[in-house]
Amino acid sequence: MEWYLKAANQGHAGAQYSVGVMYDSGKGVPQDYSKAVEWFLKAAEQGHPSAQYNIGLMYNSGKGVPRDYSKAMDWFVEAADQGHTDAQCGIGLMYDSGKGVPQDYSKAREWFLKAAHQGHISAELKISLIYNSDKGVPKDYSKVAMARFLKDVDQGRADAQYNIGVMYNFGKSVPQDYSKAMDWFLEAANQGHTDAQCSIGLMYDSGEGVPQDYSKAREWFLKAAHQ
Repeated sequence: MEWYLKAANQGHAGAQYSVGVMYDSGKGVPQDYSKAVEWFLKAAEQGHPSAQYNIGLMYNSGKGVPRDYSKAMDWFVEAADQGHTDAQCGIGLMYDSGKGVPQDYSKAREWFLKAAHQGHISAELKISLIYNSDKGVPKDYSKVAMARFLKDVDQGRADAQYNIGVMYNFGKSVPQDYSKAMDWFLEAANQGHTDAQCSIGLMYDSGEGVPQDYSKAREWFLKAAHQ
C-alpha cells in the first residue's frame, strides 16, 4: 500500500486505481467504500477506464455513494467508449433491465454484441438469451441462439448446455425433442447446474423423454435443493 500511495499521490492513474481497489476490497487496508470512490475518481478523471467502470459499479450498488443508476450509466459509457468490455456488458444489462435508462432490448443487444466481439463470455451468453426469448430481435433470428449456445458449449458452459435443453424441450428454433432435451439437461446437471437438475426432475415426474419415475424425480429435485 505504501508504494501505491507514493505513486498515487504523484498523480499516477494506475496507482490511484489500485489504491481504490484496495479500499474497495479491504485488502491491505480497512475496507472503506468512500475512500475507494475517492481514489477511483482521481484515476477516472485521468481517463483510466477500469476506474471509470468501478465508479459506475459503486453508483449501481450504492457503495460509498448514494445509489444512482443514471450516474452509473454515465460512468459505464465513459469506460465503454474506451473499449472496456465489462462496461459495455454493464450498459447492456442496464438497457435490458431499464435501470438508469428506458428499457430497450435492441440497445441491450447492441452493447452486448460490442462486448461479445471482444470475447466477453457473459455478454455472449446474454445475446444468446435475448435471441432465445425473441427480445430485441426479429423472430427469424432466434435460430442464431442455437449457434451461440453451441459455441458456449465448446467452452464447457453449463448455462449453454441447459439453454439448448430448454430449446429442445419447448421446440424453440429446433424440432421439439424431449430425449435430446434430457441429454442436454444431463450435461449441465452433471456440472451442478440447479435449473437443469430441476428440469430433469420435472421430466421424470411427467414422463417426458424418459419413463415416468417418481423416485428418480425426487432424487433430482433433492440434488437441486442441496446446491
